[in-house]
Amino acid sequence: MSTQLLNPQLEIRPMLEQDLHQVTALEYLVYPFPWTRRIIQDCLQMGYWCRVLTLEERLIGYGVMSVVIDESHILNICIHPKWQRHGLGTKLLKHLLELAHQQGAETLFLEVRAGNQAAITLYQKTGFEEIGRRRDYYPAKNNSREDALVLSLNLKKSVDRSILLADT
Repeated sequence: MSTQLLNPQLEIRPMLEQDLHQVTALEYLVYPFPWTRRIIQDCLQMGYWCRVLTLEERLIGYGVMSVVIDESHILNICIHPKWQRHGLGTKLLKHLLELAHQQGAETLFLEVRAGNQAAITLYQKTGFEEIGRRRDYYPAKNNSREDALVLSLNLKKSVDRSILLADT
C-alpha cells in the first residue's frame, strides 16, 4: 500500500532492506542518541510496520510501529530537519494510525521525550493523552537521563476517524 501526499512525488511506502543505509543516516542526523542500523534492521525483520516517506524518490522520513492483537506501539517517527514543520510528521503519524486501525488495533501507545515539545504538541493535536511517565528513560547529554511521557490514543473510541484522515 502506498499513499500519495501533497504532490505525486511525495510517497509513503514500506521500508525495504535497501533503505537501511539512508534510514540509518537520517536517524544519526536527527537524534543525539540514534538507533543503530541493527536495531532498525531488526524491526524490519521482525515484521514491524516500517514505512518510509520519500520525496522524488529521496528518503526524507520514516516511521516504525508494532501491532500485536489489539494494541499498537509507535516506536519511532523521524523526519529530515529540512522537512520538519511542513506537516510531514503529521502525515506519517496519521498513516501509521490508519495502518494500526486496519490491523485491528484499538489502542496506540508511544513514548516521547518530556522535553520534545514539538512532538508532544503533534501527538496531543492528534488526540493522544498522557497516561504516565517513565523516569530517566532516555539517555541525555552529560551522562544524564530524560523522562519519557507515555501517551495513548484509543483508536476505537476517539475516532470519529476524521482525526486520522483529515489534512492538517
